[in-house]
Formats: sequence, structure tokens, C-alpha cells
Amino acid sequence: MKKQIEIEHRARFSKEERDQLLSFLQENGKDIGEDDKNVYFFTLPDKLLKVTDNISKNTAKITGKMGRIGEGSGFEEIEFPIERTDVLKAVELFKKFGFTNVHDSFQSRHNFEYKDVEIALKYSEMWGYHAEFEIVIDDETKKGVADQKIMSVAKELGVRLMTEEELKVFIRQKEIEIKSARS
Repeated sequence: MKKQIEIEHRARFSKEERDQLLSFLQENGKDIGEDDKNVYFFTLPDKLLKVTDNISKNTAKITGKMGRIGEGSGFEEIEFPIERTDVLKAVELFKKFGFTNVHDSFQSRHNFEYKDVEIALKYSEMWGYHAEFEIVIDDETKKGVADQKIMSVAKELGVRLMTEEELKVFIRQKEIEIKSARS
């Protein structure tokens, strides 16, 4: 099985900054389309498990991310499709197996490709307006080149990417907020 390693960097910004980036990408990028999703995140100490209901594409999948946001920019992902009608059943199954640290989030997304970097312009309650810059590789040795390409494109677009430390602090704070809201 060929590895799928996603090299991802994120940025948060205002609606106005998002609108400017959207206009630029509509004029200069390749429009991949809307990609609205409802995602159930199961947070583990060193990994992430997701059940995704892709509303825009009428598909669903289960994804295992072999790492966590804020713990590096590249993680192997293993995913497989499921029927949309099985999304809630999959969520219930994982809960019954003890994966109780779950957070569901609707993400409004629009995807573009610009200079071989996929850019997802997103909005969610947890993150606000943000973007994910991504390149998928099949070999860890390509990570450095992918990171540099993403950073170069972000710089060209005037987007400041979050540092790993900023991501870690942001994610940990949101996890605390989610846990306290459940209590």
C-alpha cells in the first residue's frame, strides 16, 4: 500500500482577509469546488481519528491521522470510504469502543489549487476563518521540499502561517474549552 502523507500548514485570519484571498484564488487559482463537511474528531494522545460526512460531495470516510495538529506539519493518513448513511453508526461504534474524546464540527470549505498547493478556505465555529495549505506526498524524504513550497506560496499570497507552537497552544486551549463545556 502506497503511503499518503499530508503536509499541512494552517493560517487564521479575518473575514476581510479571507475574502481578499478568495477573490485572488478565484481569479488566479484552479477552483476545485465547495467541500462542506461535518467532521467527528476523536482526539487521542498522539493521533487523530475522524469520521467525515462530506455534504458537498455526497461521500463519507473514516480517516486515521498518525499525528496531531501542533506536533509537526506532516502525517501519514489512512482512510477508507463508508456510506453516508453509516456515519452516525461509525461514530457510535467508536464511542462504544472507548473513544469518548469526540468533537463534531461543521466546516464550510472551498478548495483551490495554486502553484501545486491545495488551499482550503474554511470557516468553522472552533477556528473561525482559516485556511489549510496542503501537499500530499508518498515519501517522507519529500517533506522538506513540500514545506518550503507551501511557505513560499503563503508568503506570495501575504498569508502568515501559524507556527507549530501557535497550533499546539490553540488546539490544547480548544480541547480544554470542549471538555469544560461537556462538564
